[in-house]
Amino acid sequence: MAQPDDMLDDEDYPAYTMGRAAEIVGCSPDFLRRLDEAKLFNPYRSGGGHRRYSRYQLRLAARARKMCDDGTDMTSAVRIIILEDQLEEALRQNRSPQTD
Repeated sequence: MAQPDDMLDDEDYPAYTMGRAAEIVGCSPDFLRRLDEAKLFNPYRSGGGHRRYSRYQLRLAARARKMCDDGTDMTSAVRIIILEDQLEEALRQNRSPQTD
């Protein structure tokens, strides 16, 4: 089992309830549900079925909220964020030394 200090440092640990996540991102719970439906992320579900969000997912949601606030429709915002993250990962892999 993960230690509490490890969980605090883990960007993917689902620490935030939907209400708290919406408060942090500055959006409505419905906006977070729609991001889930649009496949930007798949929040963890508690034993009772409640959505729980990680810090990484909150950063994605904040990016999507900003883009939507600036006039981008949600489908386009989600696609742009996914492509930006894929590009960043590919660039990171290209910079790392290749081992065979």
